[in-house]
Amino acid sequence: MTARAARSSISLARLVAVLGSATAPGRLHRALSEALARAAAPGRLRTEMIDLAAVTIAAADGRPPEQLGDDTAATLAAIDAADAVVLATPVYRGSMTGTLKNLIDHVPTEALRGKPVAIVAMGASDHHYLGAERHLRDVLAFFGALVCPTACYLSSRDFENGAATERAEDELDAAIASALVLAGAGIGTLGPDPLGARAR
Repeated sequence: MTARAARSSISLARLVAVLGSATAPGRLHRALSEALARAAAPGRLRTEMIDLAAVTIAAADGRPPEQLGDDTAATLAAIDAADAVVLATPVYRGSMTGTLKNLIDHVPTEALRGKPVAIVAMGASDHHYLGAERHLRDVLAFFGALVCPTACYLSSRDFENGAATERAEDELDAAIASALVLAGAGIGTLGPDPLGARAR
């Protein structure tokens, strides 16, 4: 399904993209920002991008987010309020960034349970294309999230002069469209309760 068709299937949805970067905005930030702008163009979708390099998230040490005095509580509230989520990360040491994992460690189970999540990863080459995706799928299974069947992986060859190529744009649009299709379908939770929920 195209991004346009996906947008028409869900009205006034809220899509939140979290970029798990640890450095100043770069190519992935630009590509994801432009993809969100394309998705929101008809005005049927509210989009928000949270770049973890631009906010302050405390170490996940068990304290309630409202006691942290930084951006943690607002970031968690945005994820909880979203109809669909995009988790995007540069590949560090064959996996997601520690910055993104730290945020995920704060997220309550109910904020992602049954929620459509698209995965976007970017590495210097194709050698680790499954690393971040596989590890994110493992973590998202803890929440019982509704993860899109395939992920978007970008590498250096997907950019020209800092801008995403047409193929990269299509990949990002397809990832976002998939999450919106799942959100529009109203599937909700599937299967038994995730262990994270049953432990309570």
